[in-house]
Amino acid sequence: MTRRLFLGVLPLALLAALLVLIVRSGPTDLVRGDNYPPVERLMFQRVVLEPGFIVASVLNDGPDQVTIAQVQVDEAFWTFTADSGVELGHLSRTTLRIPYPWVDGEAHLFKVLTSTGTAFEHEIAVAVETPTPGIRFFGIFTLIGLYVGVIPVAIGLLWFPFVKRLSVGATDFLLALTVGLLAFLLVDGASEGLESAGMLPESFQGVVLFALAAAGAYLLLEGVGAWLRARRQKVDAGRDGWVLALLIAVGIGLHNFGEGLAIGSAFALGEAALGTLLIVGFTLHNTTEGLAIVAPLARDRERVSVADLAKLGLIGGVPTIAGAWVGGFVYSPVWSVLFLAIGVGAIAQVVGQIVRQMTREGSVARMLATGPVLAGLFAGFAVMYVTGMLVG
Repeated sequence: MTRRLFLGVLPLALLAALLVLIVRSGPTDLVRGDNYPPVERLMFQRVVLEPGFIVASVLNDGPDQVTIAQVQVDEAFWTFTADSGVELGHLSRTTLRIPYPWVDGEAHLFKVLTSTGTAFEHEIAVAVETPTPGIRFFGIFTLIGLYVGVIPVAIGLLWFPFVKRLSVGATDFLLALTVGLLAFLLVDGASEGLESAGMLPESFQGVVLFALAAAGAYLLLEGVGAWLRARRQKVDAGRDGWVLALLIAVGIGLHNFGEGLAIGSAFALGEAALGTLLIVGFTLHNTTEGLAIVAPLARDRERVSVADLAKLGLIGGVPTIAGAWVGGFVYSPVWSVLFLAIGVGAIAQVVGQIVRQMTREGSVARMLATGPVLAGLFAGFAVMYVTGMLVG
């Protein structure tokens, strides 16, 4: 046993020794010599506005040390303080605090200049005081989450008595409509996630982080779904519709967390007009998401109580409130990418679940060739595209 452990640990120890040698010897520095300028990459993590102050968190994403020499606001040099010093190593960060009389509603250009003269810019499009944690703003973001997530999803659930009385063909149309709605959310979420990943510091490998988080969420929900179906079969056989509805609610809830994150961060970054537009667009989106939750229940003709519908609505809608809190008060680009990726993975898993349920008695090609399914897919895409235009 000891010999086996030694043989397993030996390669790891040698690899660790090699890495230490590479880091200490600095072969890249020997190749570059003294004639090459340092590689400098400063990233603005967050810029907030306080009364009479601009506060900026910056991170060194480059391989070489960076020294912050000066700060400009609107082409004028200003004094500043740095809580972690002005010399930043690789992936080190500091918070700059600049006493500046910014003007509410106006644009300001903020620059950080290094000791080599390299300038890094950040534009404040509309100067608005950044929300700080407190009862008032918690209440406001909670209300926004209710408007955007909980109430619209609940309104969509009110379609359940109607869809329960539909024919088989109409139910297939409804399930296909659900696939269209969720597929649109999948593409939209992936687009937003990859865009956010591209804005991360290169050292964080945003695209890889997004892909791994999405795959992890997909596999996790696959496991949860299998566990739920096994548990339901023991307790109450024939309730596949309820399991699928629950998975849809979870997937939509994760996606809505990302929506709340977008709204909260828009207000936190001073983009109040964008925040208002997002509220209107997401409200329309989430009403159709409530319909997506009840569609599997209608297919299996299950009896569902008001309490069960309320649970599904809360699972799908309440994460919007939590997302608004996180986006408004502790926004981080890395967390934004992670949660968008989790939402994408969850929705992809739910789409697969619905398609599997619809094709229990035939192939995917045969199912897609039917009129109700084609019409439902087209209608789902069209509804989400039109409402998505309001989000911009």
